Amino acid sequence: MEQPKQPSKEAVRHWMQLRRELRSPLPDPQQIRRELGWEMVRAQQDQRSWRLAD
Repeated sequence: MEQPKQPSKEAVRHWMQLRRELRSPLPDPQQIRRELGWEMVRAQQDQRSWRLAD
């Protein structure tokens, strides 16, 4: 199974550039994590830790 990874620095920079171009306030941190895919990494890590605990 492929190990989930956090977004690359380039992906984060690209996302930040798009946000700057929109000139709108930043969303809350939870929304930023969802847009960058960090929630998927966390969910998979939590799932693995639950399997190890069983």
